[in-house]
Amino acid sequence: MTPFGQRMRELREQHGLALKDMAAALHISSAYLSALEHGRKGTPSPMLVRQICGYFGIIWDEAEEMERLAQMSDPRVVIDTSGLHPKATLAANRLAQRIGKMDEATLDRLLGLIGPA
Repeated sequence: MTPFGQRMRELREQHGLALKDMAAALHISSAYLSALEHGRKGTPSPMLVRQICGYFGIIWDEAEEMERLAQMSDPRVVIDTSGLHPKATLAANRLAQRIGKMDEATLDRLLGLIGPA
């Protein structure tokens, strides 16, 4: 699940909405909406993010947060280390190899090291 998908699911559940009902209201398939929630689809378009915000009545700071989450939610990340120090390539490759085995506490520490987006 992506950060955007997690937040969207939280909002949907807080409002007591079925996925199929939300999808119908947004004029998208429930399969696509489910794939967004579960991180099987890439970053949603800015237009869809705005539609979702409108659907939930999200404005201002919370809407900006949804847009930020969407931008940080591509489940197929590519890290281009060309032209960088060889250690950058090593770090990217080690992370790719090990990220699936990291527990939540380790991921939290890693995010703390990297800092905010």
